Amino acid sequence: MRLLRQEQEPAPWVLYLAGGCFWGVQGYFQRIPGVLDTEVGYANGNQAGTSYHELSRTDHAETVKVTFNSRVLSLEELLAHYFRIIDPTSINKQGNDRGRQYRTGIYFDRDFPEEGIGRIHRCLEALEMNLGQKSVIELEELKNWVKAEDAHQDYLEKNPGGYCHIDLSLAGKPLDEDFMDYHKPDKETLKKELSPEAYHITQEEGTDPPFSHPYDKLDEPGIYVDIVSGQALFSSRDKFDGGCGWPSFSKPILQESLAYKRDHTLAVERTEVRSERADSHLGHVFPDGPQSLGGLRYCIDGSALRFIPLSKMEEEGYGKWIPFVEE
Repeated sequence: MRLLRQEQEPAPWVLYLAGGCFWGVQGYFQRIPGVLDTEVGYANGNQAGTSYHELSRTDHAETVKVTFNSRVLSLEELLAHYFRIIDPTSINKQGNDRGRQYRTGIYFDRDFPEEGIGRIHRCLEALEMNLGQKSVIELEELKNWVKAEDAHQDYLEKNPGGYCHIDLSLAGKPLDEDFMDYHKPDKETLKKELSPEAYHITQEEGTDPPFSHPYDKLDEPGIYVDIVSGQALFSSRDKFDGGCGWPSFSKPILQESLAYKRDHTLAVERTEVRSERADSHLGHVFPDGPQSLGGLRYCIDGSALRFIPLSKMEEEGYGKWIPFVEE
């Protein structure tokens, strides 16, 4: 079961992503949950108008306008997908395509939130730290945007066998596989390594008594991981005081981090939340969260989690997740 989030009121953000031939970039992002709309066009050339056959003269980049629901798909998750499908060190070349029109770039319009620009900078810094070198990705305010001709819109939907430099199957591959490996120990090892409370909750669908776990009131930047496998589950940035006695979050760190099951153990049906990789019971999700955060409340047992402070994330191998945590 996957959580249905269509009823949430979207908070649309728009970003313009250049990553080589725009047919493939659009085809990839059309497959990502939380993307509301895509449109191909030409960005950041030296004049207001252009066309597909004039790009070398006007210096526009083939670009995809991506409108996404920021309450479902975080800016960091969106950019992680973007970084996955480009070569960030290749100048004016992606796949077999060469030329300035195939350069990489992240462009934002004047209405893009200021704090979002800072978050993009932090994502680029983390990418470059991982690469050990500077990227050649442009980060600029959008200018001279031109919507592409109709023949180029949704090109791969119209031409399923058409040219694409991107492996579109990557859209169905868990994004966190690009970050780190996760492993679930066997049952006997879990019994030795976990506390009785953690074992009972994660393996036997137990629950912490309300207001009993220190994570309920913890207010410190960092990441919350599955105590069984170490899989990254929640960011402190999405934590809020739900007043229910259990740690509360507005969304997971990645959409794919969690699995959902219908729970009929009480008179009212609930939605159980489990970790995707280790199938650990974590808690439940309810539709009574703050509307300003998307309207969901992930009510999670603290004993199912391990908190890693921001200051120790790099040391413990979670450095790639730092942009998902930093304010």
